[in-house]
Amino acid sequence: MKTIDFESEGNRQAYALLSSAIAPRPIAFASTIDQEGRVNLSPFSFFNVFGANPPTLVFAPVRSARSMQDKDTLLNVKEVPEVAISMVTYSMVEQMSLASTAYEKGVNEYRKSGFHEVPSEKIKPPYVKESPASFECRVVQIIETGPEGGAGSLVICEVLVAHVDEDFMKPEGVLDAEKLDLVGRMGENWYCRANGEALFEVEKPIRKKGIGVDALPDFIKESTILTGNHLGKLGNLERLPSDQEVQSSNIMTNDQDKVHQVAKQMIDDGEVMEALILLMKKKLNA
Repeated sequence: MKTIDFESEGNRQAYALLSSAIAPRPIAFASTIDQEGRVNLSPFSFFNVFGANPPTLVFAPVRSARSMQDKDTLLNVKEVPEVAISMVTYSMVEQMSLASTAYEKGVNEYRKSGFHEVPSEKIKPPYVKESPASFECRVVQIIETGPEGGAGSLVICEVLVAHVDEDFMKPEGVLDAEKLDLVGRMGENWYCRANGEALFEVEKPIRKKGIGVDALPDFIKESTILTGNHLGKLGNLERLPSDQEVQSSNIMTNDQDKVHQVAKQMIDDGEVMEALILLMKKKLNA
């Protein structure tokens, strides 16, 4: 492991390292307007949601390390503290990249990138027609993290109105991840696409309390076959099987030398308790 002390070595590597390690990051299209009514559209991957009551989104324009200039977006929200945030999908990614060009102040990136403006209901900046989900926001606070190039300004926004394409909605009122086809920002020129095999589900431990990995027998925790994900699934069980369950079980494999391989596949197939019983039965009969 290489250790990099930012305090003693400076932050020359900070942006490249952090932007490639803290990834993927969702991308916000921030649509703003200045006092003269000129619209600006710019994407930001230093962005996320930070609460639901009040509904809060935060994005961070970063001051240029070369020119020491603030982004037009930041200048605009200081003049008119409103922003329309639109999500970016795979079908928009090339136009999104074009909109990130450092055009002169006053240039409308909607027109440059080929997107279409939709008038907002409660704020002055428009939102992106092509986006499946957009949010009209009031800027409630700006926190500047430093005066130097590379410093970010946290733009804290309260969501006032959401505009969602119903084609992407599930009956229960949430957006369908498989249909959205969102993209995430990685380091350098890399992005990732939230679609197909890249999507997977992990059950949240909300209604039950797992025993934890520490409750598993040592011979399971020290397995060279099972991964951390497999141990996590075993630790999410609510109990260990009883001795009677293990002894009376007819779960078995003909190749006792490959019990951990078989258990690994069983866990992958969702047969988690059965896999644990098999492992413990092998140990019991050893």
